[in-house]
Amino acid sequence: MGCAAARAIARDGHDVVVYEQFGFGHDNGSSHGRTRIVRLAYPEPEWVRLAAESFDGWRELEDESGTRLLELYGLVEFADDRAHGSHDALATTGASFEPLTEDQVRARWPMAAPPGWTALFQQRAGIIRADLALRAFLDSAVRHGARLHDSTRVASVDDVDADVVVVTAGSWVRTFADLPVRTTRETVAYFRRDGAPLPSLVQLDPTVPGAAMYSLWDPEHGLKVGAHHAGTPCGPELDGGPDPVLVERISEWVAATHLDADPSPVVLQTCRYTTTADERFILRRDGRTVIGSACSGHGFKFAPAVGRRLADLVAGG
Repeated sequence: MGCAAARAIARDGHDVVVYEQFGFGHDNGSSHGRTRIVRLAYPEPEWVRLAAESFDGWRELEDESGTRLLELYGLVEFADDRAHGSHDALATTGASFEPLTEDQVRARWPMAAPPGWTALFQQRAGIIRADLALRAFLDSAVRHGARLHDSTRVASVDDVDADVVVVTAGSWVRTFADLPVRTTRETVAYFRRDGAPLPSLVQLDPTVPGAAMYSLWDPEHGLKVGAHHAGTPCGPELDGGPDPVLVERISEWVAATHLDADPSPVVLQTCRYTTTADERFILRRDGRTVIGSACSGHGFKFAPAVGRRLADLVAGG
């Protein structure tokens, strides 16, 4: 969000300086790595509309950078009941999608839906190359005059000599503002799978709103898999390795769901989620401080739209 905001603000003609306490592309937050899911499918129409707006922003960034960022293989969604899934929100917003039966899913891809569950396929979805996207945002910001300072920690907005300070600090955001957020350490695993890229897959949790199992194509190993919003609470400075209980849960899901993947993980990673109770973003201005938080574990796909909104808050005074 900071990289997207820097680009948008610099393109508006403002003098922009970006401070990053680590290196750009670091793994202490939730924006690192090769890929993220990009999708329209959400159970709420507002998110579908924001995702559609963000697609336009990604395409604009691709055109400017000359870099392919989106790889659209589609998305399959499993839900225990149609009312809990994205069917109605996609229909309400006019987005195209295809309802599928369990047999139709298995006939088309080496995937197995839980017995009795509903499924749909949404074409405007797949992956975004996260590492390339971060670089494209920053390169564009620099082309429009922004200056970048990595390995530079800011302890307080009072230490920054600027008309407006935009804070997109992830799990460190409470250093700068009293916000109702919590931070968790999430586990991600990579699995070997050969063959053509599969659609991204989201299996919505029938009992915990916002929770899900998910998978997406990884260009190195074949499959990236995680348990969304399943991590344990942590602080921004608290390090820790992958959760072995979650690794087992993820591996069991791969074995049951991805019929042609090796269910033994080859690489394990962690990331931090900083989340609000309703998983909505906090985008607001208090005096000269603009806050962009918390991504709530699903923000990357919305970065162009959020960057634009943060730039509007800067300009709005």
